[in-house]
Amino acid sequence: MNVKEETSQRVARTQQIIIESQADACIISSSVNQFYLLGFIFDGYLFIQPEGDPVLFIKRPNGIEGGNVTYIRKPEQISDLLHQRKIALPKKLMMENDILSFSTVSRLQTALGMPELMNVSGEMRRIRSVKSEYELTQMRECANIHARVYEQIPSIYRAGMTDIEFQAELEREMRLAGSAGIFRTFGENMDIFMGSVLAGDNAQAASPFDFALGGQGLSPLLPIGANGTKLIPGTTLMVDMAGNYRPWMSDMTRSFALGTVPEIAHKAHRVSIDICEAISATVKSGTPCADLYFLAEEMVRRNGLADYFMGTEQQAKFVGHGVGLEINEPPVLAPRSKEILQSGMAIAIEPKFVLPGIGAVGIENTYIVRNGGLEKITVCEEGLMVL
Repeated sequence: MNVKEETSQRVARTQQIIIESQADACIISSSVNQFYLLGFIFDGYLFIQPEGDPVLFIKRPNGIEGGNVTYIRKPEQISDLLHQRKIALPKKLMMENDILSFSTVSRLQTALGMPELMNVSGEMRRIRSVKSEYELTQMRECANIHARVYEQIPSIYRAGMTDIEFQAELEREMRLAGSAGIFRTFGENMDIFMGSVLAGDNAQAASPFDFALGGQGLSPLLPIGANGTKLIPGTTLMVDMAGNYRPWMSDMTRSFALGTVPEIAHKAHRVSIDICEAISATVKSGTPCADLYFLAEEMVRRNGLADYFMGTEQQAKFVGHGVGLEINEPPVLAPRSKEILQSGMAIAIEPKFVLPGIGAVGIENTYIVRNGGLEKITVCEEGLMVL
């Protein structure tokens, strides 16, 4: 299937959401959903009706052509332009209310005659959570590049480095391998730069961001990740850098021992691998997402590691998440999740431990959900490697 056929099917699924919601139209303006539906991004508004081709109201860039393209300066022009196309103003309008600012929503609602507003954000994330074979192929390609970059970590490491110096060298290799640089996350105040490197006790630092682990960061402006900690023997280094080598991403974490580390680090790391293997061996399409968390939690408790699971000062209450165009798509693998795994979903499983005085250990792999089980697409050494 080519890209045009892919995007046509995605638009059709969005139109089905409009129909099922008994709405008259939908406006999409976020970059991630525009890319999903069109294969490119613009500044403006994608206007979708229950049937027919979408209309693009574009502010920038110049040069996009087509009979369904109209250039605008401001949203207040949309009403007259719809009238020229003999399209009635919607009485019920779906918008990305989880993403748009209040002022943007207000301007659009006023410009379109004050329709009743409905939220399409969750529905868009839901349909994106089940991937086509085209999207899954992209994720496999991404995961392969991701692994090849991580294989260079032993040659990047030098005794006496700080975590920032190490991360800068790794970021260089990532960019040379085709990394997009940033990666997209969903949610308010979810900033991070290319991923996270956690050395020693910086792994204990709590963060305001809803990621698995925190880190102090270099500045109160971005309080997450590496903070200038020196890489010293007897501690660990956890690398959780973005797999954004294709639009559809992969997620992977690997941990390293700096010389000889205490036995508890090796034990906890082995439990992390065991959890991933146990989940992979028992989970398939139709499994409740909460079951994955409970399985992990039981194995952690049985091994006496509950105090260190997913943090110490602040423990994350999930063991994984969906992956796709955003790094944190549905489903969430959490104890209160009501979601059910479906064939075609892609999930990252990340049982991690933070050990005071030592650092973080554990792994993260990306899997594709199938009717008969999980397909692991992260193919990279999993043991606690010594640098």
